[in-house]
Amino acid sequence: MKIKVAFLTTDNRDMQRDYGTPVPHFGTAPEALLEGFKQRPELEVHVVSCARVRMTSPQKLAPNIFFHSLFVPKIGWMRTGFQGCIRAVRKKLREIRPDLVHGHGTEHDCALSAVFSGFPNVITIHGNMAELARLFQERVGSYLWLAGRLETLALKRTLGVLCNSAYTEQLVRPRTRRVWRVAHALRQEFFAPAPVPTRHNRCRLVNLGLIAPRKRQLELLKVAHELAQQGLAFEFLFVGNITPNHPYGNAFQESLKPLEKQGCARWIGTKTSLELVELFDAASGMVHFSPAESFGLAVAEGLARDLKLFAARVGGVVDITEGVPGAELFHEEDWSGLTRALARWIQSGFPRAHGAGQVMRTRYHPEVIVRRHLEVYQEVLGQK
Repeated sequence: MKIKVAFLTTDNRDMQRDYGTPVPHFGTAPEALLEGFKQRPELEVHVVSCARVRMTSPQKLAPNIFFHSLFVPKIGWMRTGFQGCIRAVRKKLREIRPDLVHGHGTEHDCALSAVFSGFPNVITIHGNMAELARLFQERVGSYLWLAGRLETLALKRTLGVLCNSAYTEQLVRPRTRRVWRVAHALRQEFFAPAPVPTRHNRCRLVNLGLIAPRKRQLELLKVAHELAQQGLAFEFLFVGNITPNHPYGNAFQESLKPLEKQGCARWIGTKTSLELVELFDAASGMVHFSPAESFGLAVAEGLARDLKLFAARVGGVVDITEGVPGAELFHEEDWSGLTRALARWIQSGFPRAHGAGQVMRTRYHPEVIVRRHLEVYQEVLGQK
């Protein structure tokens, strides 16, 4: 039986003010899921995104995947509780008449637009906004504070929540009617056959994520400085966007300069999935030391390419690394332990995490995650 799903997600062209690009692009996890949906003809998927500017967009992303970009003036966004987005989405969904609405993420309008759509709905948590606001002691009226309040409203009204980790499930379960454990998918590029590894004389480490306080790159630069003082040969590559004129980004770039001169660290901006695969295959390890992670997509992507992992034992990272070779976890404040472990590993010849990629394939390949989504959809619609 065919299922018609409205898939509410953020068009990153609007978030990044990239209005000249003709093709929409979404977050890594939604795009990976849509890749899997393309292979399921029993699904008719309508991707719906709101934008502050009218943009040229294709009507179809695949034979069974349609795209709808909805113009919503700036006044209808976060400060009004996304009222403009909610109204625009509800109007469009009355035309589409989906069997089920699936809202992706509580960071913007998608979850709220789903629960006020007038159709059966579920939502997926990507980042736990209320928990992040608590952890970072956000002031009243800030983005995270407001997103957390709106998240709580959405969780109360939806039929159920797809939780990407045990950590997210623990946070969400008391606040909603029903939960399902459904991890994020990785893009298929991360499961492509790896080339024959080239032996490097110098260790190359990767850190992937937005350059921001919650990703703690400034602290990682201090670790890199300590390793450099020990005379170890390594290069730390930081991959991620820097918000222009942001104090943290400015501090990061300033702190990076002396290590850059020594050839021990570089910031290389953002990368596409294909570029990340190439970068990971030329590296040996990944360091990820965020104090909170709802899932930890970067961690799973690195392990999918057999990178040795050094990470904080937080959130979804614990789920991802369970039973995985080559993953070392630390208390999120154990910087000295991290530094010692990195030094030992570099001195031992920096071996990669052989076998980790196969575990990631069995857990997070799009085909695996799509099957789980179909089970949830059928359960909600009473088709099981």
